Amino acid sequence: MNKKILRYKLCLGIIAMEARGFEYPADMVAGSNDRIYVPNRSRDEGIRGVRVSILNLDSEYFGSFGFYGEKEGELISPRCIAESLDGRLYVVDDRTNKISVFGYDGNFICRFGGPGRDGWEFNGPSGICFDHENNFYIADTFNHRIQKIDSQGRFILEFGNDEDVSSQLNLPWGITVAADGNVFVADWGNDLVKIYSPKGEYLGSYGTCGPGGEPMKKPSSVAVDINGNTYTAEWGNERVHVADSSGNHLQTLRGEATPSQWAQQFLAANHEESEARNISDLAPNLDIHDWDDAHTQSAHIEKYFWSPVSVKFDRQWRLYVTESNRHRIQVYEMNYLISKGI
Repeated sequence: MNKKILRYKLCLGIIAMEARGFEYPADMVAGSNDRIYVPNRSRDEGIRGVRVSILNLDSEYFGSFGFYGEKEGELISPRCIAESLDGRLYVVDDRTNKISVFGYDGNFICRFGGPGRDGWEFNGPSGICFDHENNFYIADTFNHRIQKIDSQGRFILEFGNDEDVSSQLNLPWGITVAADGNVFVADWGNDLVKIYSPKGEYLGSYGTCGPGGEPMKKPSSVAVDINGNTYTAEWGNERVHVADSSGNHLQTLRGEATPSQWAQQFLAANHEESEARNISDLAPNLDIHDWDDAHTQSAHIEKYFWSPVSVKFDRQWRLYVTESNRHRIQVYEMNYLISKGI
């Protein structure tokens, strides 16, 4: 039974290499100041497009920061972002292997890290999250490990790269901490989501999804609600899978996007673009040999996810699905209040 616990709410974003819009967004975080921060990687590391965009759920635009460059406060390839408990934004650059810290208004605070394999050193980091004690975890992707660092900047431990084959990570990407403190990692290379204790102890994994138990394919991100339900973005299957704490299938999201407010404003001001869109088939039934391939479907059907790279909640438990290839974020809300006090 497909229990729909999420319903589509709206879409954010429009492609734009500068100012208002996104250019290959890689992640997002909903700050405690009710603003949304979106790191943009641009394409082929182009100078234009790299930035962190600031907006809110009503599509009000508040500017950008972290533009292209190697100086302090600049970014080359921003991959992910997280907010600390003390209201700072940590932006991970997977090309410089450094983490830059900013305030809510984009003012630069500090930068740390660098390439390597020791503690505080990284190789293509792709995920970051904070726990309830303000420790943060880094998915150190090409070092095939997770690093845990405390709020004072002291290295605590690493895991996922030991001799136990079952616990080993292969290109970890997204990462999150559940309400009980356990760490969920989207293990891209192993087609699994792996679960660890706060001490780095391996607790288990899951790698199937959907009512038929289909194999997971290239998970890029994972989120966990307060009831322990998991929300896994599968880059390889162009979908988000929802399961309960026991792994039972609840819902599969394929994407329901409608034009964002920014897109609607653009079309209203550009009549030729609007007319072309009105006569276009945005959900074609193409007769091609690989039409069953999820990537092909997503490339041709506008409402579908195309390269879902991040799933995250805000404080009202709305789920944000960031799509890199369509330069947008689809927002979903709960069909019911999942827990008292939310």
